[in-house]
Amino acid sequence: MPLRITKLDNSTRQAWEAYVARHPRGTLFHTVTWAEAVQDAFGHSLRYLAAWREDRLVGVFPLTEINSRLAGTLLVSVPYAIYGGTLADDEESHRALLAYAQKMADRIGAQWIDIRSMEPQWPELPVARRYVTFRKHLPDTPESVLPALPRKARAAARQGRERYGLTVEFDDCHLDEVWALYSQSMRRLGSINYPARFFQTLIERTATACDDQSGPIRHLVQLVRHRGRPIAGLVSFIYGRTLLPYFAGCDERFEKYHPNNFLYLTAMERGVELGCREFDFGRSRTDNEGSFNFKRFQGFEPTPLHYQYYVPRGGKTPDLQPDNPRLKLARRVWPKLPLAVTRPLGAWLAKSIPG
Repeated sequence: MPLRITKLDNSTRQAWEAYVARHPRGTLFHTVTWAEAVQDAFGHSLRYLAAWREDRLVGVFPLTEINSRLAGTLLVSVPYAIYGGTLADDEESHRALLAYAQKMADRIGAQWIDIRSMEPQWPELPVARRYVTFRKHLPDTPESVLPALPRKARAAARQGRERYGLTVEFDDCHLDEVWALYSQSMRRLGSINYPARFFQTLIERTATACDDQSGPIRHLVQLVRHRGRPIAGLVSFIYGRTLLPYFAGCDERFEKYHPNNFLYLTAMERGVELGCREFDFGRSRTDNEGSFNFKRFQGFEPTPLHYQYYVPRGGKTPDLQPDNPRLKLARRVWPKLPLAVTRPLGAWLAKSIPG
């Protein structure tokens, strides 16, 4: 049957979501829900491509156009996300989607196409081996989560709970407190924060996770307290049976109480209660020793991500990575600025730096 490529519209939204949900490599970041949250929070234009054979959807390629003040026009699959790239039933659909995207990049004057694929999808495209991901299966019961942790991580999490009396709450009403902790942590790390609107939009567009609900995309808003004071927070998403922690923050003044160990222990316990079978700890840069080593400390082993890219004629590969020498001065100054400056400025810059 002949193949045709179309752009996503309201009439094909439901078919797209169903296709991603049943595809073995489909992720939260391939969904229209994620795309609409990005569009609402940042104002970017969606260039989502669908491959059809008659009325049957046989492939999708989520692409977003970013008009970056720092790097020009970019096409990203998927911005502010860990994974992306095409999902397709066959090689012809897979290649047709890329060919259409390449022509579109030439037409709109894009500098490059950033494809955040787990595996290399096209042999002819370069691979950027900068990131790894951390995933593992969860135990069958919440009571089995703590014993399954490595010895030192288990001891730290137990101390947070038993010795220091840390407590945890799961409730959407804590979203503002979690964002405040997250933006505080990002400033300390010399990184920009995403706008609070992005948090709010994702929460509004996904279902609250509860014991009797199994919606396609659910969320958990989690807050850790020490003697009633918020000291750590996390926003996680559940897609299929995978729990994905996404936004996290911690008040560094309380790190001696092991709040991060307790935070992720209780996230995994709650995930198991809700039927999750996998914990996706997200990505880390290979040169980011803090994040990389913490995840290994929790018993996760790294798996390389094979991000690929295409540079159209006349385009150039942008360097928006934190280790860019031109950004080093800014990263040294950033932690010294007040939150009243870094929070709005970081949200503004995030529109030009798609994660």
